[in-house]
Amino acid sequence: MFTRYPLVTIVIAQLFGTSLWFSVNGVGLALQEAVGLSESDLGLLTIAVQAGFITGTLLIATTGLADRIRASHLFAISAVLGALINAAFIGVAESVTLAAVARFATGLCLAGIYPLGMKLVVSWTPSHAGAALGWLVGMLTLGIASPHLLRGLTLHLPWQWPLLLASLLALVAALMIFKLGVGPHLPATAKSGRPWAGLAAFKQPRFRAAALGYFGHCWELYALWALVPFLVARELERLGASNSVQPWLSFAVIALGLPGCVLAGKWSRQIGSDRVACVALATSGALCLVYPLLGSASPWLLLALLGLWGVSVIADSAQFSALASATAPPERLGAALAMMNAIGFGLTIPSIALVTALWSSQSLAVIWWLLPGPILGLIAMRGFSAHQHLS
Repeated sequence: MFTRYPLVTIVIAQLFGTSLWFSVNGVGLALQEAVGLSESDLGLLTIAVQAGFITGTLLIATTGLADRIRASHLFAISAVLGALINAAFIGVAESVTLAAVARFATGLCLAGIYPLGMKLVVSWTPSHAGAALGWLVGMLTLGIASPHLLRGLTLHLPWQWPLLLASLLALVAALMIFKLGVGPHLPATAKSGRPWAGLAAFKQPRFRAAALGYFGHCWELYALWALVPFLVARELERLGASNSVQPWLSFAVIALGLPGCVLAGKWSRQIGSDRVACVALATSGALCLVYPLLGSASPWLLLALLGLWGVSVIADSAQFSALASATAPPERLGAALAMMNAIGFGLTIPSIALVTALWSSQSLAVIWWLLPGPILGLIAMRGFSAHQHLS
């Protein structure tokens, strides 16, 4: 499978490797009971992962590591280290400070998994990047949802089990990518790289517009994912249903992003990645606006809308990445994507902090804090269309 079906290998490895991302969130309720963490503490641990990812992407972009080291090797090393650190979290979970350090280190490792996964996809399938990256980001979504699934499967076991299973999946991902190697359509490595080379891509108007759209998308995305367990628990409480269903429903809401990404990728081949990205961003933005207004409506309606949101909120991500990949300098593609990821994920920190800190006091109204992302992202994408018509 490794070399005969490279795209399949990459997207499955992405699924396994990114299971580390929200591994702690998957056992969040159990940690609240076992260790006494609050919603704010869980928000801090989520922010720590994001901060580590940002730091890692900046490191590999500014040092040129994203293009100077073979992408498959950097991916494999990062997945192995991430698996070990994720397992080590178990020993420090009772200390919020040490737990945050462990999550930060996990985020550092994820910086060698997600952007490098995008580069590997482009190196194998450059002519259908939108569709291929749709599968990749879909698997990222499923990977982020997988801790909730692992928790559902091990609900009657100690909370440590899902973390250990996520680490095992990351080790499998490392082996898969190490055996695959880099595709023939991009250089395996760049001979040299100057600091901040990734920023040069922002001189290209269309890359800049796609990146700004991506930044608006990032403001909304991870904050919503952090809220999903709370939103699901709220509706289950209104239904009088057992809280044991919460991990399964949380997994389902986030995992619905997989078909959303795949369908968006297929659609992009007909109408273009820019239009697909705008439709998805407009849909999730509309849900940002109306969801809090429907707080007293049927819990079933709100759960259905949450499912629709799960589909649309991530569907544009791969298309923004495809647009950026097509307009960035090929010899600095890894650095450009890593820099774009670093800035975008930097914007997730204040949005996650806002919604997790204010959830207990504002409930559904915290969702309105996410609305500026889709609005500003859509405004930015008007620039992409304008420059496309001029070129």
